[in-house]
Amino acid sequence: MELRQLKYFIKAAERSNFTEAAALLNISQSTLSQQIKQLEDELGVPLFDRIGKRVMLTEAGKLFLPHAIQTVRKSEDGREMIKELNNIRTGSLKIGATYGLSSLLTQTLIRFSEKYPKIKISIEFGTSDELLKLITESKLDFALSFIPVRHTKTYVTYPLFKSILSLIVHRDHPSATHQNTSVAQLADMPLVLPVKGYSIRAFLDKAFSEVNIIPDIAMEINDIDMLLKLVDTGKWCTVLMKTSLFNYPSLVAVPILGEEMERQATITWPVDVYRKKSAIEFAELLGKEN
Repeated sequence: MELRQLKYFIKAAERSNFTEAAALLNISQSTLSQQIKQLEDELGVPLFDRIGKRVMLTEAGKLFLPHAIQTVRKSEDGREMIKELNNIRTGSLKIGATYGLSSLLTQTLIRFSEKYPKIKISIEFGTSDELLKLITESKLDFALSFIPVRHTKTYVTYPLFKSILSLIVHRDHPSATHQNTSVAQLADMPLVLPVKGYSIRAFLDKAFSEVNIIPDIAMEINDIDMLLKLVDTGKWCTVLMKTSLFNYPSLVAVPILGEEMERQATITWPVDVYRKKSAIEFAELLGKEN
């Protein structure tokens, strides 16, 4: 069993298509098929069901996939560890983040890239659930979100700072001059909100339910930047963390009153995975931004 075969298997499983996987790996389809067949022969079980041009993981394939991912990641961790013996001037970082932490992330990226210009950084934005999935699949070095502080078999989450749930309005909106507002006062406002699946949406739905409010939701969107652009027209309002208000000088964040309206921003690390020195350095810079 070779690492190359495991990488081929993982990519084929991700795409459910040998042709697409081979193209992404810059190899021929016949090479990919041959290597996966050799892997199947060694394991003694088929890993894929071949159905026309599509392939689907067999039960054995589904069971083997997380072990293959872990093996490849461990190998990459070892290579990264050796490279970092002398310095952290080169390499790569894969960071996950929710849009609500864009401002903090941008500031830290600027400082980090000035110090380590040769480190390649990839940013993946997503919901808390999406980021957790990537963390458990070892596809991120760490994630910045509002995932609750906890320690599980696959990830561990630590606190960064607290942010306040806020009503986001245009500066010409009547509420823009208010020191604060309440959940009840949102009842008659035309809202554009994150879709269900964002942790902030689940939190907000719970808050509406507790005060028996049916909000006036005009639109639900899975892109926070688009929400802010719509609010910037002055026609709608939204509810986000105060830290989400980034690059929109015409918008105002009005804190929402309530004991549970303050949420904890966190950093999540995969468990049993080598923490790159560059990732640790980045996390330390994050702390200095607060």
